[in-house]
Amino acid sequence: MTRTHEETFGGKRVLITGGLGFIGSNLAIRLVELGAEVTILDALLPNMGGNHYNIDDVKDQIIVEVGDIRDEDMVGKLVVDKDYIFNLAAQLSHVDSMTNPLTDLDINCRGHIILLEACREHNDNVKIVYTGTRSQYGRAQHLPVDEKHPIDPTDTNGITKHACEQYHLLYHRAYGMRTTSLRLTNTYGPRHQMRHPRQGFIGWFIRKAMDDETIQLFGDGSQLRDINYVDDVVEAILLSAASKSSEGEAFNLGGQSIRITDLVKIIMQAAGKGRYELYPMPEERRKIDIGDYVADISKINGALGWKPTVSIEDGIRKTIEFYEVNRSEYW
Repeated sequence: MTRTHEETFGGKRVLITGGLGFIGSNLAIRLVELGAEVTILDALLPNMGGNHYNIDDVKDQIIVEVGDIRDEDMVGKLVVDKDYIFNLAAQLSHVDSMTNPLTDLDINCRGHIILLEACREHNDNVKIVYTGTRSQYGRAQHLPVDEKHPIDPTDTNGITKHACEQYHLLYHRAYGMRTTSLRLTNTYGPRHQMRHPRQGFIGWFIRKAMDDETIQLFGDGSQLRDINYVDDVVEAILLSAASKSSEGEAFNLGGQSIRITDLVKIIMQAAGKGRYELYPMPEERRKIDIGDYVADISKINGALGWKPTVSIEDGIRKTIEFYEVNRSEYW
């Protein structure tokens, strides 16, 4: 008999690294609803997206530790008694990874080795779900992209995120640790930082439309992207944590593909304003652009039964409704 999420996570002790950020905070709120005892570790580094307001509705039901995943003493203490660790802490910006590759490496690799070593020493039976990225693949050689597609990142971030995923899977093979990786595509929804565009274009396009400003599209706007609403991503994370069959595996997320111009039109229609113009792609972006991307999600669908359920139209509408109410905390 399949267990419910309430049965799986109710009363369990969980740690979310990067938990004050976009996906981490949405996951934290869902886990509180399921009855879990939630601890968040977040460094609140500038421009990374961490925001105390993200968990404002449940702040009295969550323990927040402001600290860095690279702090060996803190991480060692936090992992000791946890049943699940959701390992979301990361430097996410593709552009920033190219201008400051050593910071990207330090956070995305060394920081996670510190966490894995702490678990190996103090809590080697904990279930760990790591969030990777579709940028690990680089430019698609065929569509849709399955997990056997060649790995050829176009930027430093794709390299460090893939290396970090491989560390997690290595610790499963070498030490029997219960690790899983999800390769996320463009995720959007409430609680994403909206102050700059370096961590995802969808939130920035939504802000521009809501402010009735011009959305700049680089290239001809025909690029194909796979996108997921954050609630669907949270569900995939929970299913991965609950399943023994996910251990030692990497899975694609995705399943809702759309051309960028069509997405912008949906955003403008939902916002009731905004406009867009096409611009030549800047050279620094052209060098790391991945072109079209569509994920093959048959592996996670077959193993865990996951597929996206929130339509793009409904997801964009829900996102805009959230920011209409909470604009002052994100603009």
